[in-house]
Amino acid sequence: MSDAGDEDDQARLFREAIGQVRRIAPTPTPPRKPRPRPLARMAQADERAAASEFRRALQAMPIGAGDVLSHRVQALPVGVFNRLRRGQFSVQDELDLHGATAAQAETALRQFLRDAQRSGSACVRIIHGKGLGSQAEIPVLKNVVDRVLRHRSDVLAFHSATPAQGGTGAVVVLLGAR
Repeated sequence: MSDAGDEDDQARLFREAIGQVRRIAPTPTPPRKPRPRPLARMAQADERAAASEFRRALQAMPIGAGDVLSHRVQALPVGVFNRLRRGQFSVQDELDLHGATAAQAETALRQFLRDAQRSGSACVRIIHGKGLGSQAEIPVLKNVVDRVLRHRSDVLAFHSATPAQGGTGAVVVLLGAR
């Protein structure tokens, strides 16, 4: 029993030595780091498939230097498209692809369209050049621009610019809400 008595004495001495105690309020647990955004694997797979299809289409039917780029979705009224063709829309942003390789142009164009969409731009101009100085027999950048624009769901219509805005060396694009 002396062991139990010694323990009681030691506990009593300890309490006397430290004095009065008060309970500390529990500290809240720190917030967790936010979870990383999930990867859009299906969207990435779709992008890869579209890029592959795009490259096949680029090789299948190239557009010539003097050819006019023109496309509209069925839902866009013909009158609106005709206004675009005549250059009656105010261009809100512009991308110049001169000097870019096909891969650089494709990446820059996709990023430019994404940024234009986020900023709310409805009409943009893309300068691709006529391709007269191209090493290839076809205007590479013009073909890249045509194929990318045709495969984007946010592009309502596009048409080669009026002569005053760059003619067949540029294209004016109408963007819709995504």
